[in-house]
Amino acid sequence: MDERSQMLANENIGKLLLKLSVPATFGMLVQAFYNLVDTVFVGRAYGIESVQAIGGIAVAFPIQMIGMAVSLAIGIGGASLISRRLGEREPEKADKTFANLILLSLLSSFLITGFGVFYIVPLLKIFGATDTILPYSLEYLEIILYGTVLFSLAMVTNSVARSEGNAKVAMNSMMIGGGLNIVLDPIFIFTFGMGIRGAAIATVLAQAIGVLYIARYFLSGKSTLKFRLPDLRPDRRIIEEVLAIGMSPFARNVSSSFMVIILNNLLAFYGGDIAIAVFGIINRLLMFTFMPMFGIIQGLQPIVGFNYGARNFERVRESVKLAILITTGMSVAGFLILYLFPEQLFGIFSGDLQLIAEGKSAVRIIVLATPLVGFQVVGGALYQALGKAKPSLFLSLCRQVLFLIPLVLVLPRYLELPGVWAAFPVADTLAFAVTLIMVIREFKLLAEARDMTVINEQTAVN
Repeated sequence: MDERSQMLANENIGKLLLKLSVPATFGMLVQAFYNLVDTVFVGRAYGIESVQAIGGIAVAFPIQMIGMAVSLAIGIGGASLISRRLGEREPEKADKTFANLILLSLLSSFLITGFGVFYIVPLLKIFGATDTILPYSLEYLEIILYGTVLFSLAMVTNSVARSEGNAKVAMNSMMIGGGLNIVLDPIFIFTFGMGIRGAAIATVLAQAIGVLYIARYFLSGKSTLKFRLPDLRPDRRIIEEVLAIGMSPFARNVSSSFMVIILNNLLAFYGGDIAIAVFGIINRLLMFTFMPMFGIIQGLQPIVGFNYGARNFERVRESVKLAILITTGMSVAGFLILYLFPEQLFGIFSGDLQLIAEGKSAVRIIVLATPLVGFQVVGGALYQALGKAKPSLFLSLCRQVLFLIPLVLVLPRYLELPGVWAAFPVADTLAFAVTLIMVIREFKLLAEARDMTVINEQTAVN
C-alpha cells in the first residue's frame, strides 16, 4: 500500500477531509470566480447593451453545461471506480480505468463539438435566445465549443487526481486555468477590443494551460496511477460501470440544462431580456456560493470510495457526518450573504438600475431554502462514492425533474414572474426531505455492514 493509500485508510478523518477538501475548494472557488469575472467584464464592456450581453452568456451557459455533464459523468464515475479499486488493492484495474476515461473524454468531446457547431443557432434559440440576445450568444458559444476537448480533459483528469488522494495537483490545475482566465479576460475584452468573443478566447486559452500542467503530472511518473497506451483499448465492463455511476451527475446537469430551456422561455415571456439577464447573474452567484461545498465533496469522495472498498464502514459514516456539518455551515453563510447584500452584488455586474432592482427581489426569493442545500449535496455524493448508481441517479433527478420543472410550469400561471423565482425554494425543500430519508436509511445499512464485518473478523480469529 503506497503513501496515499495509507493516508486514505488510516489518517484522522477531520485532518484527512481538510487535507483533501481545502485544495479542491480553492480550485473550485477560482473556477467560480472566473465565471463571475467573465460576466462582470462583459457587462461593463457593453454599457447600455449590458443586459443583452449578460443574457447572451446566460443563454450559452446551459449548452456548455451539457458538455460539462458528459465530462462530469466520465470523471466522477471513473473516480469512484478508481478509489474503490485502490481500496481493494487492485492497481492494474485502476490504471486500466484511467486510460479508458481518457478515451471516453476524447471521443465524447469531439462528438459534442461537431454537433454543437453544426446546430449552434437552433440550439441557442431552443435555449431561449431572443433576437436581441442571439448575436452575443453566438459570438461567445462558437469559440467555447472548439475548446470542449480541453474542458473535458481538465474535468476528467482533475477527478482522477483527487481519486488517488492528490487533491493539490487538481487544485493547481484549476487555479492555473482560472487564474490565467482572470488575467487574460481584460486583455482580450478591452485591450484587444474583442468584447464577448474575447472572453471566450481567454477561457479556452487558460484552460489549455491548465490541461498541459496536469498532463505533465500524469506522464511524469509521480502519480499513483500509470498511463499506458495499451490500456486505451476499450473495456466494456469498465465503461459500463463508469457510465452507470456517472449517470447521476450527468442527469443532474442535463436536467438543469433542460430546465433552463423552460425557464428562459418563461422569463422571456414574463420579463423579457432583463429577466433572463437577472437569472444569468443569480446563476453565477449561486455557483460561487455552492462551489466551496463541491470542494468538500471532492475531498470526501475518495475517502468514502476507498474505505468502502476496504470495508471500513465506520470511516465512511464519520467522514459523511463531518462533511454534512461543514457544507451546512457553508450553505447558511451563502444564504446570509446573498439575502443581505443583493444590491451590492448586482451592482458589480451592471449599472442598470432596473436590472439591480429586479435582481434584488428575485434573489431574495430564490435563496430562501439555500441553508438546506449542503445536506443535499453530500447525500448525492455519498451514493456516487459508494458506486450505487440507481439511488444516486434518483437523487440527481429529484430536485430538477420531479420538483423544480413542474413547479416552474405551474406557479407562474398564478404568480407570474415571482412564481418562477418561488419554484426554487419549494423544490429545494422537497428535495431535502427526500434526501434526508434516503441518507438515514443508508447510514443504517452501513452500521449493519460494520457490525457484520466485526462479527466475521471475530469468528475468523476464533
